Amino acid sequence: MSEELHIDGSEGEGGGQILRTSFALAAHLGRPLRVSKIRAGRPKPGLRRQHLTCVRAVAELCDGTLHGDEIDSSEVFFEPGTVKSGEYHFSVGTAGSACLVFQTVLWPLLFAEGDSRVVFEGGTHNPFAPPFDFIERAFLPIIKRMGAKVSLSLERAGFMPAGGGRFVAEIEGGCTLRPTDLCEAKPIVSRRATALVANLPGTIAIRELREVRNLLHWKNEECLPRVTQDDGGPGNVLLLEVAREDVSEIASVIGIRSLPAEDVAAIGAKAINKYLSDNVPVGACLADQLVVPFALAGGGSYTTTAPSEHTTTNIDVVGRFCAIEITQTVQGNATTMSFASL
Repeated sequence: MSEELHIDGSEGEGGGQILRTSFALAAHLGRPLRVSKIRAGRPKPGLRRQHLTCVRAVAELCDGTLHGDEIDSSEVFFEPGTVKSGEYHFSVGTAGSACLVFQTVLWPLLFAEGDSRVVFEGGTHNPFAPPFDFIERAFLPIIKRMGAKVSLSLERAGFMPAGGGRFVAEIEGGCTLRPTDLCEAKPIVSRRATALVANLPGTIAIRELREVRNLLHWKNEECLPRVTQDDGGPGNVLLLEVAREDVSEIASVIGIRSLPAEDVAAIGAKAINKYLSDNVPVGACLADQLVVPFALAGGGSYTTTAPSEHTTTNIDVVGRFCAIEITQTVQGNATTMSFASL
């Protein structure tokens, strides 16, 4: 068995991504792991329900030994076994992000022998996590291009505070990820604004999309309301999607009671305009999520804006597990991240 690796969860950004990345890579590489000072940089430090679901899910995948897995725990120890493909069901039990649970178990299952079908329940559209639509239409196409065979299907959206979302992932194991390059901001091929409203008046979607058309001058056929009465909710999310030939960016804004529909649209329009004015192919959130797959592929590069502290922390954690060199080349407001095996 490899030597135990200790990760200090208070370093850098000090949030839950340190824990999720560490557990995913520890399971994949068979590395015993201890994470201390978990989420020390947060107002409520320690394990919350979503993080607890992540660590227990990874342990279940490989019959691993897990200590310290309880709410508010500031330290956990994990000794992984062999990752097994198969049928799994992971429920956060609250409105915590089920999408982040998916991104944690994806990497071990992607490299395991055999195929897996995994049901996820919890929040699918959360304020501080990538929404399901971003995972499906921005993140997933990139890793498919790299050789992964993964499909997602949303059965029910889930919003805070009710949760109740559900989606299914089909993951083909035995993957070998190929390096790829996303360094050129190619032409825009399509745009789409979607206002999802669950168990709330449909006028919210109408107002949001009307303001999107006013602010961005997008066409009527590019602005689509989606009003449902059977999703987990009540809830609302506005999604603004810009697709290039090889990469997409999705700006998402969660609607809340104190925020008028017009303000939701204004926040989304500002975010998508910044992406367009930056003139880089990979947006800031996607850049963060591509660190792990590019490291596991052992190569590739992509151009984004100046990396956030969240991204630099993720790079530091990945470097503790993988023999990879990650260099950053800055040119104006653009940063190119290059990955090379050591």
